[in-house]
Amino acid sequence: MTRQTPSPAYSVRLRLRMVNEPGTLGTVAVAIGGVGANIVALEGFVVKGAYLEDDITIYCSSVAHQEEVRAAIEALDGVEIVAWDDRVHSLHEGGKIEVVSKSVLADMDDLAMLYTPGVARECRAIAADRDRSFTHTIRKNTVAIVSDGTAVLGLGNIGPHAAMPVMEGKAQLFKHFGGVDAFPICIDTTDPDEIVSLVQKLEPTFGGINLEDIAAPQAFDIEERLANSMDIPVFHDDQHGTAIVVVAALISALKIVGKDIADIKLVTAGVGAAGIAVMKMVMALGATHIVGVDHAGVVHEGRDDLDSSKRWFAEQTNPENLQGTISDVIGGADVFVGLSAPNVLTVEDVRSMAPDPIVFAMANPDPEIRPELIKDIAAVIATGRSDFPNQINNVLAFPGMFRGALDARARKITESMKLAAAHAIAEVVADELHPQYIIPSAFDQRVAPAVAAAARAAAEADGVCRPL
Repeated sequence: MTRQTPSPAYSVRLRLRMVNEPGTLGTVAVAIGGVGANIVALEGFVVKGAYLEDDITIYCSSVAHQEEVRAAIEALDGVEIVAWDDRVHSLHEGGKIEVVSKSVLADMDDLAMLYTPGVARECRAIAADRDRSFTHTIRKNTVAIVSDGTAVLGLGNIGPHAAMPVMEGKAQLFKHFGGVDAFPICIDTTDPDEIVSLVQKLEPTFGGINLEDIAAPQAFDIEERLANSMDIPVFHDDQHGTAIVVVAALISALKIVGKDIADIKLVTAGVGAAGIAVMKMVMALGATHIVGVDHAGVVHEGRDDLDSSKRWFAEQTNPENLQGTISDVIGGADVFVGLSAPNVLTVEDVRSMAPDPIVFAMANPDPEIRPELIKDIAAVIATGRSDFPNQINNVLAFPGMFRGALDARARKITESMKLAAAHAIAEVVADELHPQYIIPSAFDQRVAPAVAAAARAAAEADGVCRPL
């Protein structure tokens, strides 16, 4: 069995007590390496007579692999595990975000201005001019991250309680990359009517709404109803954040292989919320020959099991009315876009594609095909993982998108804003393109400002902004 690459997602920190003899630490390192784990930090020795203690940080590839490492160490003579810490769980203990005060509250004068009686003056001012709430309350820079926990990452329907760590993490990304204050709101209902009603009632508190990890097809209905009924931007990141970054990567990849979007055949696996949103943007970019595949095979108008969103997709794509499996339609394709499940694409499928194929295998945590299997076949490969080149990461889109929308005081997110954001991301790396560098790193500090500026300009051009 091929072991996956060790990752910080399965890192452990342990304290070892070892006999103070030459070669003991080397024996430990050999044992850890022998089971395929990676030592990334040795944090100093403490000598205690005949023994010494050392803190070691190790990257593993799974929970089972962590236990394999533990067993390998425990089997050594003269070595004892004193403490074992799964770093991911420790980082989440107590939650990952907190509320801090922007204003100094040091004495009674501060209290009189920030709270009673002075606060009443600001309340009256907002009551007289409601738009003032966008400049004199947290609405100016605050987004609600709303989820029902029905489609979380690669975990599926795990419910609102279990979804909270993801939403907290999203809030961290908003703040770190876009300077946007975001707060997670996980709601204990999957009824679209209840979700819409609840979010509508939140409008006085927030400057924007980011919908997250809500399953299709309800996600389409919820977003559409909220966008049409609310006077602040509503953005479903699983759909549109993904679409923006995929389109940005596709713009770059097509430049590398010298192909025009209007001429390509594109096959996509996954016709859910993200898949359809991505393909809508790819169509807006100019693609005309798209074929979609879901768990039941090729999506075509003759199928009687399609919901309303897939029915729309069938009507807009597959011009030759192809049918069958992905292997039946992938031949001659220039581009594969995967937003589905692990191992749905084979090496032979990729071999059958057009010369210089582009493969975006973005299922997480396990892609539609392992990149190392096709590194000598595909011209450009992208995934959703950080441990391979060309990570399709939504963090390249949503912080800048909301930064631009809030700065423009936009009432909505428009299609022009999304496409402008995609072009802005692609432009960041336009002078540095390489098959293993078609998209900026998540930590590229140029990205969020570029996306914010592009989104703001597009919002202003579309006329969807309040007066500043």
